[in-house]
Amino acid sequence: MPSHPYRRNLPHIFPSGVPIFVTWRLFGSLPVRRIRSAHNPQLTAGEKFRITDQIHDRARSGPLWLRDSRVARMVCEEIEAGAGYQAQYVLHEFVVMPNHVHMLVFPSAEMAEVMHHIKLRTAQKANHILGRTGQSFWQSESFDHWCRSVQEMAKVRQYIVMNPVKAGLVGRPQDWPWCSYSRNLARKRGKEKLTENISMPHSAP
Repeated sequence: MPSHPYRRNLPHIFPSGVPIFVTWRLFGSLPVRRIRSAHNPQLTAGEKFRITDQIHDRARSGPLWLRDSRVARMVCEEIEAGAGYQAQYVLHEFVVMPNHVHMLVFPSAEMAEVMHHIKLRTAQKANHILGRTGQSFWQSESFDHWCRSVQEMAKVRQYIVMNPVKAGLVGRPQDWPWCSYSRNLARKRGKEKLTENISMPHSAP
C-alpha cells in the first residue's frame, strides 16, 4: 500500500500495512464556536477527536441527513462496495450516525482516492435522494488515525460498534441498522436460516 501523505487542511500520513480509522461528517454539522474549542492547540489529536465526536453524538439540530433511512442505507452499501467488487480496502468496521461516519479499513488503494470516491458518490446520490441540487453534503476535511497495535485496533472497533449506544440512539449495537455489526449479524442469521430451509438430498441406495 502506498504510504505518502496527502494534505487538505491537515496532513494525512499513512504508513504501509496498517489499519486506518477515519471519520467524516456532514457539511455544517459543527458550529464555528465548537470548531474553535475543539481545535485548541493545547489539546492532543485524540482529545480534539473525542470532543468533536461527543458534539456530533449529542447534536439534535443542524444537518442530520443521515437520519433518512434511504440515505443511511445507501452510504452503508457504498462503504461495503468499496470492500467488495471495488476492492479498495478490507473493511473491518463502520457505523453511519445521523451526522457523521466512522470507518476502520485496511487500504489497498491510496486513502485520498478511497475517501474521494466514497464521498463523491455518496454526496451525489444523497443529494439526489433528498432533492438537493448543487449543495455541499460532506465536510471536505476528515479525521484519520492509523492503529499502532492489535490492542489499539480492537479498541477502535469497540468504539465504532458502541457509538450508537453511547450516543443514546439504541440500547444494543445490533439494534442500530446502519453499521457493519448489525448488518453482518443479519447476513449471518439469513444464511443460517437459508441453510436450515435447504433439505438434504436422500442418499443413493
